[in-house]
Amino acid sequence: MKRKLQSLSEAASHVSDGDVVALGGSLLRRQPLALCRELVRRDVRDLSLLTWASSLATDLLVGAGCVRAWEGIYVGMWWQGGAPNFRRAVEQGRIRVTDQSESFMTARFRAAAMGLPFLPVVPIRGTEMSERDDIRSVSCPYTGTELQTVAAAHADVTLLHAYAGDEYGNIVWPVHRDSDDIDLIMGAASTQLIVSVERVIPHAEVARRPNLTYIPHTKVTAVCEAPYGAYPGSCDTFYDEDETELQAWVDAARSEETFVTYLKETVGDAQDHETFLRQVGAKRLASLKAGSND
Repeated sequence: MKRKLQSLSEAASHVSDGDVVALGGSLLRRQPLALCRELVRRDVRDLSLLTWASSLATDLLVGAGCVRAWEGIYVGMWWQGGAPNFRRAVEQGRIRVTDQSESFMTARFRAAAMGLPFLPVVPIRGTEMSERDDIRSVSCPYTGTELQTVAAAHADVTLLHAYAGDEYGNIVWPVHRDSDDIDLIMGAASTQLIVSVERVIPHAEVARRPNLTYIPHTKVTAVCEAPYGAYPGSCDTFYDEDETELQAWVDAARSEETFVTYLKETVGDAQDHETFLRQVGAKRLASLKAGSND
């Protein structure tokens, strides 16, 4: 097996200006924020984002001026309300938006993962979504039932955040994953897959419990260690959201000027992920450990 362990900076270098980038995670969970901060530090531009239910990662990249287009089912801060940077960019016409239903977006990723040009879906009635040029109607060759089709959603690079992995890129998740988790499908729909993990573990640990490997090394381009790599969001069973920092993010993002200052403090002045974590503070991070406040 080929060694695929890289630094966050090296891993982020796989993303170039103009790439189509898929961002994993769901809502405030498992957002690949450590990797996205590296993209901001590298001043990557003109990205087209593909997401599921996204929040912090999309809002960060949009607020930093890295994005020209977005496609997915949702961008928001969940219980904190809308994503201010994203909303402002949409209202000002600075990014192109393609809104999808959950079934359509899943089918687009799944088609790419399966190597198919498209997949049929149950038609959506009563919305303008069905009238778009990228949605086609066909008849089922077996029953004659009317179906709609969506084209495969191919990404140049997919960024995921996960629990653990070894130096060869075998990605491990030792806890139950929710039914709305499509990270695996998104990863398979991409030319390159970059995964940040909470910790790098010995390969022997992976070999002892192969059933816990949900992404094999053959699918991964690079793996990088990033403890608290989804902060200030959460990582399932590992740590919870930092509600104070989320509110600070939303407050700062209410204007472009204040978010520029926020970016300077949290991304620019923090030269790397380790410096960023030191700024947050070990005590504060420890307080977010799942179950620490039970």
